[in-house]
Amino acid sequence: MVEIYRIESIASQEAGGGVVRRIMVRTDSLEKAKERALKVFSLARRPQSRDGEIESVRVLNGAGYEVFSISARD
Repeated sequence: MVEIYRIESIASQEAGGGVVRRIMVRTDSLEKAKERALKVFSLARRPQSRDGEIESVRVLNGAGYEVFSISARD
């Protein structure tokens, strides 16, 4: 069954906090959404990224519940 997941990039507190970017992913498994979130996180943490200071990335399911997150502190 296909579900829509929301991947949100969260700024660090020093950069003002809050959601910087939101991506909607339509996939049939949570694992694929997690893979995409890990890719988003690794790209956002690069020095040449345009998003600035990204501290964490989280995945929310269609109901809005957080089902996965990764942080720079992990």
